[in-house]
Amino acid sequence: MVGGATFMSLADEDKFLTPKMARPGDALIITKGPAVEATGIFASLFPNYISEKLGPEIAEAGERLFWKMSTVDDALTAVSVGYREEGVRAMHDATECGILGGVYEMAEASGVGVVYYKDKTPIQPGVLEITSLFGMEPFSSISEGTLVMAVVPDKADEVVRRLKEKGIDAAIVGEFLPRDKGMWVVEDGVQKPLEHPRVDPFWSAIDRALSEGLS
Repeated sequence: MVGGATFMSLADEDKFLTPKMARPGDALIITKGPAVEATGIFASLFPNYISEKLGPEIAEAGERLFWKMSTVDDALTAVSVGYREEGVRAMHDATECGILGGVYEMAEASGVGVVYYKDKTPIQPGVLEITSLFGMEPFSSISEGTLVMAVVPDKADEVVRRLKEKGIDAAIVGEFLPRDKGMWVVEDGVQKPLEHPRVDPFWSAIDRALSEGLS
């Protein structure tokens, strides 16, 4: 997948969303989970190697994620509940540097803090196995197709319900905080500062796999 495009659109001033619009108290919602793109691409490029090491079921589960690398349905379903003060307040696609990068970037752009409960994140079949096989940390790996959202708290459950009704895995995984409360990630009950990964492990992993001639 190599290419690029620039899209421009027009919208009413009160009917568009950006990653800069999260507010303290908003719920943090994530769809699909980590490394959707990384897993889908690796499973499509190296199906034989994955089948040999992990079995054909894992390889096929990974390949199915290739077709989930879009957030269009996620976004349209979420805003059907409402937008701005009536529902979804901010959105961001977790591409480069994955979920950890996406959550950090949204909080930073909005000038707020955040607490992210990593263990509550949905994880698609095959993701942990395939990212581990190729030496990628899944939560900082490229994940186009994963939508990060800030949602007003009284609409968060309804947003998740509608997403699941549409067949899109989603969960409330944290909360946006006042800026002076900082940015945090909680895993296995341990709270640590949330830091931007800066470097996505996908690129070095795919370079190694191609260099080794895997298929």
